[in-house]
This record gives sequence, C-alpha cells and structure tokens, in this order.
Amino acid sequence: MSTTDDYDSPWKDILEAYLEDFFAFFFPQIHAEIDWTREPIFLDKELQKVVRDAELGRRLVDKLVQVWRRDGSEAWVLIHIEVQDQEEADFNQRMFVYSYRLFDRYRRPVVSLAILGDERATWRPDTFTMELWGCSTRFRFPVVKLLDYQARWAELEQSRNPFATVVMTHLTAQATRQDPPQRAQAKLTLMRRLYELGYDRTDIIKLFHFIDWLLRLPDEQEEQFWQAFQAYEEAQQMPYISSVERIGIQKGLEQGLEQGLEQGLQKGLLIGIELALELKFGAAGLELLPEIRALTDSQVIEAIYSTLRTASTVDEVRQVYASLPNHTSDAALPDV
Repeated sequence: MSTTDDYDSPWKDILEAYLEDFFAFFFPQIHAEIDWTREPIFLDKELQKVVRDAELGRRLVDKLVQVWRRDGSEAWVLIHIEVQDQEEADFNQRMFVYSYRLFDRYRRPVVSLAILGDERATWRPDTFTMELWGCSTRFRFPVVKLLDYQARWAELEQSRNPFATVVMTHLTAQATRQDPPQRAQAKLTLMRRLYELGYDRTDIIKLFHFIDWLLRLPDEQEEQFWQAFQAYEEAQQMPYISSVERIGIQKGLEQGLEQGLEQGLQKGLLIGIELALELKFGAAGLELLPEIRALTDSQVIEAIYSTLRTASTVDEVRQVYASLPNHTSDAALPDV
C-alpha cells in the first residue's frame, strides 16, 4: 500500500454530491444565508480562466459555486480544500490571489473558504496582509481545520450529515496510513455506521466510494474486509455494495480484460457502469444502459468505464462508442 493517500478526487466528487450538507456542517451561518430552493451552479471553468495563467502553487480541490442569498442577490463562493501533510508558506497569498482575480475579472462578491486537511495542528492560515508607507491590505477568510474534529469523534458518530462520515474517513486515512489491519477494521466500522444510521441505498453507495477511495488496503486486508462486510450486508438483507465491487470492477480492469471478458466479469463491469451512470447523471445516464448492454467488445466496455471516471456529461460517455463500428450482438447481455 502506498504511504501517500489520494484525497483529491473523492473530495471533489463528494462536494458536488452534497454541497448543501457541506455548508450546513462546516459553515452553518453561511448555510442559513443561502436560498437552497435555487440550484447552485458550479463555475469551475470560470475559476480555471482566472488561475491558469498564474503560478499559484499546489492546487488540489478548488471549487467555485454560484449561489443566491435569501434576499435574492447573487454571490460566488470559492471553496478551497487543502489536503496536504505539511504547511505551505504562500497559502494565505494564494487565497488572496484567487479572490482578487475573481473579483477583478467578474466584479462579483466572492466568499473564500478553506478546509485544511493537513496534520500540523498549529498551522492555521486565515489572513493575508500587505503594508507599505501607510498603504495596507488585509484579507481574512474562514478556515476549518479537520484535525480539530478528532476531539469531537463521538459527535461525529451521531451526526447524519454526510460530511461527518467524510471527516471521519479523512482522519482515519491519516491515522492508519502505516497500519493496514487497523485501517481495514476502521473501514468496516465506518461502513456499518451508514446502515445503522439508516442511510438509503444511493447515499450509502456514494459515501462508500469516498470511504473506499481514501481507505485503500493491501490485497490481504482488502480480502478480509470484503468477507466481513459481505457477511454484514447479508445479515442486514441489504446487498448494496458487495455484489457490485466484488464481481470485478477493479479486478476486471486490472486482470480480466487482458484475457477477454467472461460472463461473470462482463456482468460485473456493467454493474459498475450502471452505478456510475446513476450516481453521476441520474435518469439521463441510465438511458444509455440499453445501448451499452448491447456491446460485446471488451476494449469498448473498458473505455466506457474509464471515461466515466472523468466524464462531466452523458454525451461524453456516448461518444466513446457512438462513432465506432457496430459492436452489438444478437445475444443480449444479462440485466444488471
């Protein structure tokens, strides 16, 4: 197992899936000021235009979101999540640069928020200042330190907000980096908690992917985890996850595709594709299933699955096979 955990992608996905819960958990006062009857709009392309020409250091999870206040006015919220294991000297300056560049380009009110996921308790940057000859600039931004939640673990365990699970998983990933057996046990405990709190199938699957990504295990502990978790799901009569991940979503990509898709592996990949389509695109994504189920070319199916990891629209997925020769067959694949 690598000693370096990848926090970037899962944080981005979970932010988009549970934006309102993010504000309710970390910034309740801001949450109360936002009109949640109006759908927030993610403005990542606008953010990229502002920062792409500047050398702003190591950027990880940066989201720009357009929201509306309860009085009807518009606001842009910059959510910057720094997940690293050491302090960064220019972090304050980088936050200031983001803010003034956005304002200068778009003339919109910008709220900058920082989530610090590092392990240095004393590093808490929240201010950037410049002063010379009577001319001064002072920029302050709200900061949340995930490490502080370690002392509030019992509170996290009782919370139904998805970001309680996110924080617990993040802290667990850091604490168990060198202890695979402990990580496997903690991973099982986190998953069982989702069922005990009564989350529905969709939320369990979304949060599972976050937990599974951050709490990666060596093969031996991974096998032990799945045996224990499959037994738990069977006892609960809620087979949401085991049948999906164990059939071959990851193992199929790494091993089975080189030998050709067998019936069971093929079905496993299709289950993974169905889950990704549903979670990322909802009903619009599921409309692609009849077309995808008719495919038999293993390379095309692999390409679809790989594309789903980064695709932002249904059309991006369809383009993988729409322009290729006919890959359908007379025999329909099993339903998943």
